[in-house]
Amino acid sequence: MSLRVDLLEGGRIALRTLGVNRLRTLLTLTAVGIGVATLLAIVGIIQGLNGAFARQLASLGTASLNISRRPYVMTGDWWRYRNRKQLTIAQMQGLLQQSQLATAVVPEVNEDGRELTVGDESVSGVDLIGTLADFQKVWGYEVPVGRFLTDADSDAERQVAVLGSEVAERLFPGRSALGESVRLDNRPYRVIGVLGKKGQILGQSMDLLVLIPFKTFLAVYGKRDFQIDVAVDDADQLDKLEDEVVGIMRRLRSVPPGSADDFSVNRTEQLADTYRQLTSALYGVAVGVGLITLLVGGIGIMNIMLVSVRERTREIGIRRALGARRRTIVVQFLFEASLISAVGGAIGTALGLGVAKVVSLVTSLAAAVQPLTVLGGILFAATVGLIFGIWPAARAARLDPVEALRYE
Repeated sequence: MSLRVDLLEGGRIALRTLGVNRLRTLLTLTAVGIGVATLLAIVGIIQGLNGAFARQLASLGTASLNISRRPYVMTGDWWRYRNRKQLTIAQMQGLLQQSQLATAVVPEVNEDGRELTVGDESVSGVDLIGTLADFQKVWGYEVPVGRFLTDADSDAERQVAVLGSEVAERLFPGRSALGESVRLDNRPYRVIGVLGKKGQILGQSMDLLVLIPFKTFLAVYGKRDFQIDVAVDDADQLDKLEDEVVGIMRRLRSVPPGSADDFSVNRTEQLADTYRQLTSALYGVAVGVGLITLLVGGIGIMNIMLVSVRERTREIGIRRALGARRRTIVVQFLFEASLISAVGGAIGTALGLGVAKVVSLVTSLAAAVQPLTVLGGILFAATVGLIFGIWPAARAARLDPVEALRYE
């Protein structure tokens, strides 16, 4: 009961004191607010990017594997991957025949930086992919206009193409691309379909691409190093599928027992892990900057509270003489320090969210802050005030009432 009275009385006095010393309070609030604003602005941008990246990864498909000579992310001895033997069509067919879990097994061969033209219109930097019909099943592409490639297109080496949405929009603005002819490396291809929009991942457009039949690709560009895409219906079976694929590929590639795999099985989670490593470093910088600024604000709170103790020494002496306990004085000054910091944190939170929102509006960076992050920012700021207010509060409580009454 007495503690509740101390809190109520301390809060009332703290609010009155803050109202009297408005300029001092404003300056202290500013220091804490800048720290919280800096922290939340960066955290908001990072959380927004994380959400956008997760959605982009989901659009790639979460129930698929990619088999190639190299991993998605190469570290260390990159030359080991270069010296691996290429995958073969026979190995792809063997995997398709032997796998009990895979629902789709297709080849994928890529050529970057190609140019497509239609009359005077051209699009450069296009990703050219040669593949088969089940590529659509593996990567989840939709074809709202026309149709996708078929295995019959590949067997007949037809000169047909499926365009990414960005390519179609730029080559055929305001009109349908279906049935039109495009030139790719001075060869004509008839457009049989247009893919649905996918967006970007890691700053790269997933809609700036063109797909042609696999055997058509080999006939035009010759033998190329390709990769194998494998899909399963249930994402929960992906680990089992990977174990099965590794065993089959080791047999097909005659890898001796005890030797390391001479191929890589890639999953979208590897991209997510790499992304988390990159953003964790940015998180560290953000937290460091925010903590340093809050430390400066905390020191400012401590200095202001020490000045306040000196200015109110006679008041403290009068209160002690009238029966106020040391605990009451401590509660009053701790409440005052925490209140200043919490209000500064709230202002900084609003400012930080505003900055993050402005950044997301004027740039391609996404921004999103979780409600718990907002609450955490305010509570953390209040905790900073509480910690840095301990010494001034203890100093005020230790004042001798008689000496305090004599203070002028």
